[in-house]
Amino acid sequence: MQNIPLITPQYWRNYELLDSGNGKKLERFGQYILSRPEPQALWQPSLSEQDWLNEADAMFERNEEKDKDKKNEKNQSEKNQTDKGDWYIKTPETQNGWTLRYQSDLLDLKFKISLSAFKHVGIFPEQASNWEFIAESLKNLQPYRQTPNILNLFAYTGGASLAARQFGADVTHVDSIKSVLSWANENMALSNLTDIRWMAEDALTFVRREVRRGKTYQGIILDPPAYGRGTNNEKWVLEEYIYEMLSLCKEILDKRDGFLVLNLYSLGFSPLIVENLLAQIFPNKNLEIGELYLEDGFKKKLPLGIYGRF
Repeated sequence: MQNIPLITPQYWRNYELLDSGNGKKLERFGQYILSRPEPQALWQPSLSEQDWLNEADAMFERNEEKDKDKKNEKNQSEKNQTDKGDWYIKTPETQNGWTLRYQSDLLDLKFKISLSAFKHVGIFPEQASNWEFIAESLKNLQPYRQTPNILNLFAYTGGASLAARQFGADVTHVDSIKSVLSWANENMALSNLTDIRWMAEDALTFVRREVRRGKTYQGIILDPPAYGRGTNNEKWVLEEYIYEMLSLCKEILDKRDGFLVLNLYSLGFSPLIVENLLAQIFPNKNLEIGELYLEDGFKKKLPLGIYGRF
């Protein structure tokens, strides 16, 4: 088992984390600079408040009319996932959305960037490390398997799906939010790709059914939230269902050629939890466990999630 913090690869030419601190991050997505909340940026920013105001083309502020007495960790995780807010626009063109390109030795992908009501913009730049891992894994599989089957669960706007499809895999992309699936479909078209299988469904319900069908996948990617709802109002709570989900994934993952990527963004989880889960459910695997992080322009390291993969 290797414990490896993963910085975003050098290939991001169109994205930069410019500064971080005071619960926020200042980022450049292509031609526009955005200021967004980031609860783990507990230090002070390196640039002045006026510098941030001068630089940002749009700034997201959370709505604060929330119950201040939510103390338990579960509710806080849920709050972090669901808080709405407002974008304060300085550059009107940002309201129309724009395209961001990711290009490396293995991948050439394009994404639609859009300002959502939940601070998200359609892409998690730190996930580029996992896109490269997926591409490398499929590259190594190519001599043995002409068309691998890849399953992407809680798949959002599809960065991992695009990476797998670009390497010729048959990709099944599962997310419970139809508007997000439409966004992922736009990203597929922007990246000149076709034929990803879109499934608007609760991820756990889908995997249970795949087990019953005896389906096999050569790669499984999971990016579960702390809390969520399925298409039929199925309740997802990370602490309650992650062990079952991983155990079911073991049933449908190719015993010989399978790879798995797990991402967790819940503030209550640590790399040790991911290590224990994966080591118990998938014994004898050469696990990589660690944190995904970005380094800002002043060398401050911003942790942005936990990963486990083999």
